[in-house]
Amino acid sequence: MVSTQAGRGPALTATDRATALERLLPGYPAPRHWRRVPATGQHYLDLGSGEPALFLHGNPSWSYAWRKLLDRLSPHARCLAPDLPGFGLSRHLRPAAGVPDPYRVQLEHLDLLHEHLVRNEGLPERGWTLVLHDWGGPLGIAWALRNPGVVDRLVICNTVAFPWPGGFRVPFYLRWIRDHPLVADAVHLTNGFARTAVRAGVHHPLRPAERRAFLRPYARRSERRAVTDAVRAIPRDNDDPVWRLLDPSGADPAPTALPMLIGWGMRDPVFTPQVLEEWARRCPHAAVHRFPEAGHFVMEDAADELGGLIRDFLQGPR
Repeated sequence: MVSTQAGRGPALTATDRATALERLLPGYPAPRHWRRVPATGQHYLDLGSGEPALFLHGNPSWSYAWRKLLDRLSPHARCLAPDLPGFGLSRHLRPAAGVPDPYRVQLEHLDLLHEHLVRNEGLPERGWTLVLHDWGGPLGIAWALRNPGVVDRLVICNTVAFPWPGGFRVPFYLRWIRDHPLVADAVHLTNGFARTAVRAGVHHPLRPAERRAFLRPYARRSERRAVTDAVRAIPRDNDDPVWRLLDPSGADPAPTALPMLIGWGMRDPVFTPQVLEEWARRCPHAAVHRFPEAGHFVMEDAADELGGLIRDFLQGPR
């Protein structure tokens, strides 16, 4: 966990604490925006005012990945960015036995987060926008399906919410971690997946302090179980049970029929242009914006332009 107390000695002033936090987590919102869900201890950010926009990160990132977009969008919306259970500043999960099923846990926590925000924080029950990246994509779409009428709009960033398109293969290094327990154990021991992601996931390199901030919640082996489990839960084929969570049969309308903005980093080694084209085929109504010089973390590489597009989308007609 993050601490702003640098050892023993005189108590830090508010200015000293803010300086220490900026050094540890450059660009991350101040603690006055930090919240926790009482029932679960899940950490989330709460910035701005207006209609709610829920930002769901992927693996191995956390709410830190949204900091640039939150800065741009919080003047225009109530921006809520949770750390999924086991990630970031949320409570870390106990080691899973056998093949993990993190989807159920994550969906239950999203239900409790929404209930808390409506009941205790005065947010509307409906009229939400979901901003989805990586693993947050299937989670957000599955959550919208189990909560019909709550979500009004979708922002899609380098993710998937349907069975893999024909000919697509999960990259070999993810298959190795997913399918071979000894490889998964080695990656878990070294934090290799997260260390690689913060370099390979961007086209424009992060500053060293930003890379350290991304990795800080996973400094100890006991704090990275969710990272490894999420890779092990990647669907193997189109018959994988996880896809049933995304089956829109009977949904009226299906979440993917909602107004949609797609912002896509074209240099993503995992969610390749082939996946984007499947989004465009399935959702011809979507406004698609391709960023040729952005990688997997499109919100890092194209923050200014993507933030402006999302701002206009939030202010446009439903």
